[in-house]
Amino acid sequence: MDRLHLDNAREHRSDALKRGCRTHSISLEYRPVRRPHFGGHIERLIGTTMGAVHLLPGTTFSNVAERGDYDAEGEACMTLGELEVWLAAQIIGPYHAERHRGLGIPPALAWADAIDRRPELVRLPMDQATFLFDFLPCELRAVTPHGIELFHTHYWDDALSCWYTRPGQAMPVRWDPRDLSQVWLELPHGEHIEVPYRDLRRPAITRWEQKVAVRALRERGQQAVDEALIFRAVETQRLIVAEAAHKTKAARLALQRTRTALADARRARRSGKVALEPDKPAVLPGGPEVSIGVQKGPPIGVQKGPPSSSSVTGMGVAPFALVAA
Repeated sequence: MDRLHLDNAREHRSDALKRGCRTHSISLEYRPVRRPHFGGHIERLIGTTMGAVHLLPGTTFSNVAERGDYDAEGEACMTLGELEVWLAAQIIGPYHAERHRGLGIPPALAWADAIDRRPELVRLPMDQATFLFDFLPCELRAVTPHGIELFHTHYWDDALSCWYTRPGQAMPVRWDPRDLSQVWLELPHGEHIEVPYRDLRRPAITRWEQKVAVRALRERGQQAVDEALIFRAVETQRLIVAEAAHKTKAARLALQRTRTALADARRARRSGKVALEPDKPAVLPGGPEVSIGVQKGPPIGVQKGPPSSSSVTGMGVAPFALVAA
């Protein structure tokens, strides 16, 4: 991969994306502002893909008039994770194998011909897990005898005792927004220390759950937000969502979003390791337990690379209606 063509969406200008691209010598080329025709090729691809999506049960179609009295929510039968797998199969299968009207040949054949004419080899990541890890968000944090503090939460591992920073100094800390139950301290020579919660009784939470909890606490006049308050707020919010899930579509989608994110993050850390237990579904309120993914005993020590990942799809648990782009 040599370059990425992007529009000017906020997420496309994130520090994590820019840092990852610099690490792998990938240039970023942004579409000129207010010049939408520069993105015509990707918009046409989205249109073609959505044409296939609208054939699935549960589609909401392109607009209300087209949908009519079709019960999209009642007909929906796919989880978000299943839709991700279906979409990937649609792109690498039918789309690339069928004749393209503009090219005159299947896209897969056009790609192969272009590769044959290319003077240099195509650059691919040597390690997919490391490639993914290099694009995780990163914050500079001090390492103290109390551990690492990130988003009002403390993290600790015995290996940190060798890496205390001086006053005013900080070290890079990478984190996964899908699961804040652990972070990774980046060492000077590129190695990483996996650092779990200081309090291992805390449940795994997502970044957006943490942000909602902090906002709710401050709206109630609780300016001095601390770790215990945040986790109590998240637990309360999960109970509310679980109780409302059978009543409202928005609550069901919020519940599925959390489950899918935690499952994705857990799979990213576990895949590629030896003698793993099969993935267990995240336990949300409404079941026999209230907490999610309490870490019984984290792996301790310095690891040579980041947690490996061979999958970026997640399997949700609740049916949903497909939403047209």
